[in-house]
Amino acid sequence: MLKRILWILISVFVLCGCTSKKVQEEITFSSWGSVSEVKIIKDVIANFEQENPNIKVKFIHIPQNYFQKLHLLFASNTAPDVIFINNLYLPIYASKLENLSDVVSKKEFYSQAIDGLSYNGALLAVPRDISDLVFYVNKDALKKFGINIPNENWTLSDLLDVSKQVSGMYAVSYEPDIYWVLPYLAYYGGGVLTPDGTNIIASDGSTEGLNYYRNLKKNGYAPSAAQVGSSTLAQMFLDGKVVFYLSGRWMYPKISEKANFDWGVVNFPYGKAPMPCDSSGWAISKTSKHKDSAYRFVQYLSSKKCIDEFTSTGLIVPARVDSAQSLNKDFRNEKIFLNVIKKSKNTPVNKDYKRIVDDINNDLQL
Repeated sequence: MLKRILWILISVFVLCGCTSKKVQEEITFSSWGSVSEVKIIKDVIANFEQENPNIKVKFIHIPQNYFQKLHLLFASNTAPDVIFINNLYLPIYASKLENLSDVVSKKEFYSQAIDGLSYNGALLAVPRDISDLVFYVNKDALKKFGINIPNENWTLSDLLDVSKQVSGMYAVSYEPDIYWVLPYLAYYGGGVLTPDGTNIIASDGSTEGLNYYRNLKKNGYAPSAAQVGSSTLAQMFLDGKVVFYLSGRWMYPKISEKANFDWGVVNFPYGKAPMPCDSSGWAISKTSKHKDSAYRFVQYLSSKKCIDEFTSTGLIVPARVDSAQSLNKDFRNEKIFLNVIKKSKNTPVNKDYKRIVDDINNDLQL
């Protein structure tokens, strides 16, 4: 009898204890990202949950075919509450995302990032980063060939001159995708779309940029897909087979860790049109049933404290101006990442941009 009474008392105590706790609300959050980036994301989520014990964040990591899978989630009415997205795909999902114009102070971010993640005047994602393509340079190789590292005012003619002096390795990387050709098109005043959506891939400027790019491979200054083989251009750069490797800030940690030669970064030569840039950030689905918690999470993600964590790893050029100042230094010429922003403008996109670039890649066969 005594045991039964004790059991009842314990049960009542446990039940009372449970009901006294706040109900925990779960939100879902999707993102792509490398192993190192996912670790940062998980740490950020853990910190957020510690500060907000009534909110649980379920992380949905989609490392490949992100937007195809996101499309399926929207189609099945299971879209995540918070969605990591970039400006290239933003117009496709514009009608499905909340207006976040009042969530943050736009003045805290680079205007290119705010503009890139806005559609029809509404900010649909709070910016995390802003991306420009730069050249990673093997300085030891240039020294070997008696070539000085370029300054910010160099030209594509200078790149061609350097390419002619390189022997035993490739001068420059070559990706068979229009995304990597955009800086070459902009140099000659071309592009894919104008801000009003006009297709200009057949314009004189775009044609000149395409011809320059193709000739890099044709003349043996850049490797073909067959010559890259099962390797990657990043690995070829790290193996000392490519002098100038075109990529973004996201490659900085890997190159810092793996390169066994002296290297630095230089801007892509500035030309007739601004350098194309992209931005990524966090959006909230209109179908979210936990909008208050989702808003709180996005505000936390975009805080200086959180953006500083992402920035410290070297993965991003932060869209927050105050966080970006940590890159304003001469080491490895990191300040180039900030200087390029001043010469950049968002890549013009529309709802059909993905189909347009797919058609261009198929037609051009770079």
